[in-house]
Amino acid sequence: MSKIGVFDSGLGGLSVLKELRKLLPNEDYIYYADSINVPYGEKTDEELLELTSKIVDYLIKEDCKLIVIACNTATTSCMKKLREMYPDTIFVGTVPAIKVAYDYNYKDTIILSTPYTTKSKRVQELIHDYKRDDQNLYLVSGDNLASLIEDNNTSEINRVLNEILSPYKDKVDSVVLGCTHYSLIKDEINNVLPNVVQLDGCRGISEEVKRQLEKNNLLDNKGTGKLSIINTKSDDLVKRSYEILK
Repeated sequence: MSKIGVFDSGLGGLSVLKELRKLLPNEDYIYYADSINVPYGEKTDEELLELTSKIVDYLIKEDCKLIVIACNTATTSCMKKLREMYPDTIFVGTVPAIKVAYDYNYKDTIILSTPYTTKSKRVQELIHDYKRDDQNLYLVSGDNLASLIEDNNTSEINRVLNEILSPYKDKVDSVVLGCTHYSLIKDEINNVLPNVVQLDGCRGISEEVKRQLEKNNLLDNKGTGKLSIINTKSDDLVKRSYEILK
């Protein structure tokens, strides 16, 4: 059987990969981290399409039967175009878990995402579709958080989180993690917003991957769960990726 390809602008998509491996342990995976180009949230649509199409070309050559775009920004900007460019490839994307906040009746929710995702048409559509009349939604840009997470700059991560999230302390009951990188700093977010539920789409993405594999008769129940990781910036980040997945 062929592999599942997962890609992100950097380490963030590891949060999705971790859930995928829990749900589908027999599948083989390739994780492609484009850390040399992080953050995607500051790039134009044209730049993003050029970057992501090169990654997709690579993953297809590596015999990937399904590709997960484990990046909210890349999904919002590129998935529709990538599906048109690669009609024989199955894509599963990532969107902020705004519907989850709706489904579980949270009333005061921060949507924390990259500058690109925060301003995107897709987020506005999700808000339009899933915001209840009794619900308050606060759009908060994570600015350069993704880059700080890549650099493992804990002190600066904590400073930024305090700056952007402290005004909402005691005002919200939930925070949507609208960038897969943010799922790697849940403890730090909890330090600023204790007792606030954190919502990400990792489990839902994994379940959608399983549905697509079953639908297309591509599910592998007998594999060994092999994993290879590519990072465009450094081997040290590859080593760190394996540590994150432990």
